[in-house]
Amino acid sequence: MKSLSLISLCGAAVVVTACAQTDAGITTSVKSRLVTDDVVKARQIDVDTRDHVVTLSGEVNTTEEEQKALQIARSTKGVREVVDHISVGPAVAHAPAPSPEADRTPSEPLSDKITDAGLTAAVKSKLLADPDTSGLRIDVDTKDKVVTLTGRVKSQAERGEALLIARDTEGVKSVNDRLTIDSSQ
Repeated sequence: MKSLSLISLCGAAVVVTACAQTDAGITTSVKSRLVTDDVVKARQIDVDTRDHVVTLSGEVNTTEEEQKALQIARSTKGVREVVDHISVGPAVAHAPAPSPEADRTPSEPLSDKITDAGLTAAVKSKLLADPDTSGLRIDVDTKDKVVTLTGRVKSQAERGEALLIARDTEGVKSVNDRLTIDSSQ
């Protein structure tokens, strides 16, 4: 599990550094920063960006988590405004979050414990590292382990490679293809 966490953190660092100030890049930067934050840990927070306006939605346990998520989004390079659609659920009184290993039964696969934010970071990192895909032009969103790829690619081959990368990422249930081919790139 430690190696998976280390890989996720390294991937998130690559993602944050490599992303341009496009809406997709801003979304990825915010998601990566949320994943690596000790307070927020990207608990059930969805990030969407349109015209440099970031919308955060989902549920967190405390107002501290909500405020930290908002602060992270606001301080991300390229963000013009942040819209708060985060709801605060019933908080467990300062109980430490259980580790994925602690609450995993021996028969439960590790991929069942990977979060949506972790999957997003893993897929985005792989896309950025792949020489055959334009990782900066592809937005990655994950909901209930279903990955959605959105953006413009240069060819059918690039589309196929991006979809294969997402499908082959451990923990991904399925992939929604919203990629468009723009050969003028």
